[in-house]
Amino acid sequence: MTTLPYQAFLFDMNGTMIDDMDYHTKAWHQILNNDLQGSFSLEEVKAQMYGKNSEVLARFFGEDRFTQEEADQLSIQKEKIYQKEYLSHLKLINGLDAFLAKAKEQNIQMAIATAAITFNIDFVVDNLNIRHYFNALVSADDVDKSKPHPETFLKSAEALAVAPKKCLVLEDAPKGVEAAQNAGMDCLVITTMHGKEEFSQYTNIIGFVADYTDPQLERLLTGEGK
Repeated sequence: MTTLPYQAFLFDMNGTMIDDMDYHTKAWHQILNNDLQGSFSLEEVKAQMYGKNSEVLARFFGEDRFTQEEADQLSIQKEKIYQKEYLSHLKLINGLDAFLAKAKEQNIQMAIATAAITFNIDFVVDNLNIRHYFNALVSADDVDKSKPHPETFLKSAEALAVAPKKCLVLEDAPKGVEAAQNAGMDCLVITTMHGKEEFSQYTNIIGFVADYTDPQLERLLTGEGK
């Protein structure tokens, strides 16, 4: 019997399963500058829009600017802008549909482990009809501390009943790779938004792929050593 290198795959969502980060950047840019009268460039927004939405707002305007209720309202407003603009472009990154199906056939446990809110996870998994592939969904609403804290990935592993060292994280962002490293998990990087040079400080990366048609993905499903 073939022994697969990992028992579980933990997927970040935005930029890892779908190539949508430009739409998030533009939605944040609109909220921060038009609605909140900021003066931030697209590059500034791109660099700071990781973690929970309330944390993003605090990075730009300070911890005390918004009540939690105000931050939640702005968060939903931003996601509605993003969803409206992205819906007609919504699709899985090339090759992921086949990869999910093969992983399911191999009885590999799978989770979405993301800093997105549940509102956005539902938007993606239900519009793409992929909910059935996942044994757990862990969102920003389920954790106290965002990536690079390991809580998102550790909660996902716990929900799947798989040891962290037997989980492979699929990520596109340095903070996500750092969170995986902090969780004691290997990571495969999808280079949708960040180049290899941005990950040089991490020691848990097993490879870089542009999409899910790369031969490295096939090796994860055939038991060729970890």
